[in-house]
Amino acid sequence: MHKCRTTYLNLFQIKLPLPGFVSILHRASGLLLFLALPFLLWMLQASLMSIETFTGLQSFFDHASVKLLLVVLLWALLHHFFAGLRYLMIDMHLLSGLARARQSGVWVLLLSLSLTLLLGAKLW
Repeated sequence: MHKCRTTYLNLFQIKLPLPGFVSILHRASGLLLFLALPFLLWMLQASLMSIETFTGLQSFFDHASVKLLLVVLLWALLHHFFAGLRYLMIDMHLLSGLARARQSGVWVLLLSLSLTLLLGAKLW
């Protein structure tokens, strides 16, 4: 019995379900936060060194590209947090079944994006 195997897998044609999309974003946001650690630690150090470095950091935050970067990092933090809570609830068997997985994925996306918009508007 010979099974026909796919020799070419086009990842752009695969329809990923919402929980899979949330999972990929969870990994991407974790990687982004990990890569941003030196930048975030530099900002913390500069804010605590002296009043001159603090005011220099404030003027650094006036640039639109820096504000955009901070909004992206804020989204990464919020998405990673809410998706992490979702996975903890799945591991504790509080969210079992496909319907609950889809619904919790929607909630993760809604909460992370809406809080990012609210806090990003305050930052801008």
